[in-house]
Amino acid sequence: MRMEKIGVEIQIGRGKIARRVYGIDEIALVPGNRTLDPSLADTKWKIGNIEREIPIIASAMDGVVDVGMAVNLSKLGALGVLNLEGIQTRHENPEPILDQITSVGKDEFIPLMQKLYAAPIQPELIKRRIQEIKQEGGIAAVSATPLGMSKYGGAIKEVGADLLFIQATVVSNAHLSPESISPLNLTSFCQEVPMPVILGNCVTYEVTLNLIKAGAAAVLVGIGPGAACTSRGVLGVGIPQATAIIDCAAARDDYYQETDKYVPIIADGGLITGGDICKCIACGADGVMIGSPFAKATEAPGRGYHWGMATPSNVLPRGTRVKVGKTGSLKQILRGPAEIDDGTHNFLGALKTSMGNLGVKNIKEMQKVEIVIAPSLLTEGKVYQKAQQLGMGK
Repeated sequence: MRMEKIGVEIQIGRGKIARRVYGIDEIALVPGNRTLDPSLADTKWKIGNIEREIPIIASAMDGVVDVGMAVNLSKLGALGVLNLEGIQTRHENPEPILDQITSVGKDEFIPLMQKLYAAPIQPELIKRRIQEIKQEGGIAAVSATPLGMSKYGGAIKEVGADLLFIQATVVSNAHLSPESISPLNLTSFCQEVPMPVILGNCVTYEVTLNLIKAGAAAVLVGIGPGAACTSRGVLGVGIPQATAIIDCAAARDDYYQETDKYVPIIADGGLITGGDICKCIACGADGVMIGSPFAKATEAPGRGYHWGMATPSNVLPRGTRVKVGKTGSLKQILRGPAEIDDGTHNFLGALKTSMGNLGVKNIKEMQKVEIVIAPSLLTEGKVYQKAQQLGMGK
């Protein structure tokens, strides 16, 4: 399998060579030789044995997904992932907790989060939340860190979640721990549980390949691009999403070529508009995971706010709370009809319309469209929008 790094190498100092990499805002998609009516575009995709019409997943963040959101997203053709180490499993009634989080001033926010998230996780609440999603007809997709999954995996398996997401800032299958700590063996875990396991996050070819070989049903790609995430500033770690997705998708393709087993790539974080989603898929993603766009839904638990998963850390918080407001219903954001013009409503419509303009019939064809480097894509000719804070200038 190919392991070489491809790209322009630049000497940034004596003995140190760096590669030029690209973010989603720096690229554009090139229309092909044909066009397609958007109604003919097939957006379906599959994780494990679960097929969805819309290749969009709501992030496992407490301001984005609760039981109700998970159920509604399932019914609308997408997915929502519940955070099993958040307030939904630490507090019997999360409503007053959410009220505190969204009403406190910014200077008091981090200490409050550290206090509220210090409450112990209750295995019985884990079981109950999963049961509530399933009883209401939703797909029970749940997330925990590797440490959390090693502690609570038994409760999750017992109640029968549909999809398991094992997530951390950076996940690898070669984690070194002190002798006193037994890290979760990802390979053994994937083999032992009866449901698909999605692993992440990562940004490189090599780690993606290792996670796929460990038994991942899908791999999450993205370190630090999220709207409420501060990991890139706190840790200095990450690769911009366009390059990260392309590199990780190459690992998926090489593995498929050798084994005939296809493992989806999910672009996670940093996506705001329908155009961002389209560009991720063109870079090679099979689906995307987004947080802040869904936090704007009237049904979202965050009351118009959005905060990162690593915000409550007692040692090194790596997230903040951002005000996103409420712009419409979950249905409007996901399926339309759109009432605003900045690309943050009707993601399915945006994807289908983009596919029509590109002349591609399905996700696999979209992954093969031509991409160009275009730093001016979002600013060219938009002086009035920017000056008046309209459309793309908001």
